[in-house]
Amino acid sequence: MPRFALKVEYHGKPFAGWQRQKELPSVQGAIEAALARLEPGEHTIAAAGRTDAGVHALGQVAHCDLVKEWDPFRLSEALNYHLKPDPVAIVECARVEDDWHARFSAVERQYLFRILIRRAPATHDAGQVWQLSHDLDTDAMQEAAGHLIGNHDFTTFRSSICQAASPVKTLDELTVERVQGFSGPEIRFHVRARSFLHNQVRSFVGTLERVGAGAWEPADVKAALEARDRAACGPVCPGHGLYLARVGYPEDPFA
Repeated sequence: MPRFALKVEYHGKPFAGWQRQKELPSVQGAIEAALARLEPGEHTIAAAGRTDAGVHALGQVAHCDLVKEWDPFRLSEALNYHLKPDPVAIVECARVEDDWHARFSAVERQYLFRILIRRAPATHDAGQVWQLSHDLDTDAMQEAAGHLIGNHDFTTFRSSICQAASPVKTLDELTVERVQGFSGPEIRFHVRARSFLHNQVRSFVGTLERVGAGAWEPADVKAALEARDRAACGPVCPGHGLYLARVGYPEDPFA
């Protein structure tokens, strides 16, 4: 059965997350239903990461096994036709080797988190940013973020329902920048690692927001990390500001 890699973009608002659920809409379920319109029968796809309810993707990657040797362009066009009107798009498609796996072949995942600083309610960016009315000190947040870079036990920043075998991960990048967005000033967080714990990025951002707001000192983040205690974490920020931006592989399947 030929295997195809899919680069997927989606708006997370209508979905209960990536993973298929029995009675709730999911991104995985939407794509599998579209595949069943092309080749009748049950389909199971695998993804590089399982995003939570409301979380978006710019570059999620999944793979599927089909019976027919589809032309990748025609497959992506057909899937996009059957995915309507769901806010899900197959932006790239490629034939890959039979042992290639969207999750296990990945060597890097990059996330983007957006905070909009604005008092007036967001209109165009509603549901796509975490909106705050108070400004944030990006220099203080970047100083605090420096304590999280590297190989650590991230128990403090791990959801209590996380199923990972170990809380030890290596964080390669956590960059905080201020940009002028179309709707107003934005604080953007760029986070990169081989893999992440459940709610790790949202726990980082919620904690760093407390630093930016002046409620925590940068050194408090180091103390929270070293506590290895979930209770030491700051608030977990909402999912609708988070995007799975990119998944890296030793060789780009879409090149």
